[in-house]
Amino acid sequence: MERDSNTQLPLIVVPCFNEEQRLDVQQFRSLAQSGHVRLLFVNDGSTDGTLGVLTGLTSSSPMVEVLDLPRNVGKAEAVRRGLLQGVDSGASVIGYYDADLATPPHELLRLVTVLDDRPELAFVMAARVALLGRTIERSAVRHYLGRVFASVASIALRLRVYDTQCGAKVFRVTPPVIESISRPFRSSWIFDVELIGRMLQPKAGDAMAPSSFEEVPLREWRDISGSKLGVGGMVRAFADLMIVGIELNRRSRRRR
Repeated sequence: MERDSNTQLPLIVVPCFNEEQRLDVQQFRSLAQSGHVRLLFVNDGSTDGTLGVLTGLTSSSPMVEVLDLPRNVGKAEAVRRGLLQGVDSGASVIGYYDADLATPPHELLRLVTVLDDRPELAFVMAARVALLGRTIERSAVRHYLGRVFASVASIALRLRVYDTQCGAKVFRVTPPVIESISRPFRSSWIFDVELIGRMLQPKAGDAMAPSSFEEVPLREWRDISGSKLGVGGMVRAFADLMIVGIELNRRSRRRR
């Protein structure tokens, strides 16, 4: 891939699977034209007209690229392949962002600003915290299941974290990041936890310090209908979390 001045901008991976009907083209076009980020849409083997919509977006801005996967590989692998392409492009900051825009574009840009303004940070992630003065619209069931999940994730990661699953994260390209995305994730549902765990407990090389992670409470977030995570997926997510936690614990003991 030819490198130019655009590679100095953060590259944000947006995984897409059958998003033809709900992709907000105008908002993504405006985000790309803001000049603050590049967008890499990963078409994860969609069977509808998603690829055509994404191809149309590329013609509207040089800040938009598309990685077309011929078959569906799942969100985790789609994100991983996009991040790898971001590293190969020479980006110094990469990240990923859900296509449903539950996290508004201006909130994504706020995460990028926090990372840019604070060189001591390596990983900035959004957190859905319902505080006074914030607009966090989430169903009660999802909220309480999320709190249970986050508590278990904190134990597995040995990191006090509020929200591992919000779909907006940005981070610097460092050796621990490159090592963490060098191989597929075990779980398609909780790869966020696995990614953070790999950075904290890499198989080889230096680990990222917990102090280099920061959660930023969102000012606005809205639950979007059409989520692909149903009850069965939630059960699998909890099961995967247990397996990932055991694996991270074993790795931690070996490193010690």
